Amino acid sequence: MRTIVVLLFAVVGLATLSPVAIASPELEGPGAGPKIKPPSESVVYDRLTAWLDREKASEAVRAEVETVWKNEPPAATLLDRLAGCFAVADSRARALVDTCAAPRRGVSLPELAWLREPGVAEFEACNLRLLYGRWLAHERLYDELLDQVRGLSPSEVVDPATLLFCQSVGFYRLLDKDAGLRAIDRLLDDVANVPGRYRSLAMLMRGDLAELDEKNLDHIARRMDDIHRRLDLGRAGKQVVEIENGVIKSLDKLIEDMEKQQQQADGASGSMGPSSPMKDSRIAPLKGPGQVDSKQVGSTAGWGDLPAKQREEALQQIGKDFPAHYRDVIEQYFRKLATEGER
Repeated sequence: MRTIVVLLFAVVGLATLSPVAIASPELEGPGAGPKIKPPSESVVYDRLTAWLDREKASEAVRAEVETVWKNEPPAATLLDRLAGCFAVADSRARALVDTCAAPRRGVSLPELAWLREPGVAEFEACNLRLLYGRWLAHERLYDELLDQVRGLSPSEVVDPATLLFCQSVGFYRLLDKDAGLRAIDRLLDDVANVPGRYRSLAMLMRGDLAELDEKNLDHIARRMDDIHRRLDLGRAGKQVVEIENGVIKSLDKLIEDMEKQQQQADGASGSMGPSSPMKDSRIAPLKGPGQVDSKQVGSTAGWGDLPAKQREEALQQIGKDFPAHYRDVIEQYFRKLATEGER
């Protein structure tokens, strides 16, 4: 199974803006239905009004916020409307909203340490982190995505489904099987009113992750895809080197296991006795010099220098045991080793 193209698109106390749940409380007991329900528009608007009070917003700012809240495009989500209102009253939020409204330019990302500063209201910080995380998912920056959304709770944001979906995508694309399955299960089982596109893709990801095995060639191919993604995004560095080394080791181990299986199969076929004994017992003549070449099982040296005929035989043997599209992965492996040998 190959990588899925992912499309990402409560009663509240109003006296203070300390960390208070925005989504409805989780219900207990079987048969209670979805545990997490997104907040209503009126609840979010009340929280927004309290936030403006906290920020001591002027009447002019409040009037502009009111206009933004009421006149956002019909397709805008509750999260987008809220972020637009934050942008009116907070210049730092404005810069972030502008960033998330356009494709990424260059390699660097905006500095957003201020979102985690103690003086920033949780209501603003949590929802802007989700907005930014959704944008990072669109830009395929999954490490940075998880850095923003990993610690967020569905009760802290106005769109619990988007939060859990972004978490699911990040874990899925970085091959974190256990964390990915937990996030997907929570999205599908605990959240009310999950958009159909989220639900469909989450079900595909859950089925894919459930079958993921880090010992097989499919897992290796996915790690190769992740390396290519990182390099395309200008994310070369120590982490990429570690993943590359892990891929080489996994391929070495896979090929070594296949060789051992072939040797065992050859030994089993060679141990079978003849259908009838020789008529006369005699010692077979020794025609060779009695010397053999040593073989280093598991070493990468020499793999990239196989003669064309032997390389083709090896690839054909691999093709018998794995789907045809893995042939390209092994060919890339040989070419990489040959290049390293030349250097």
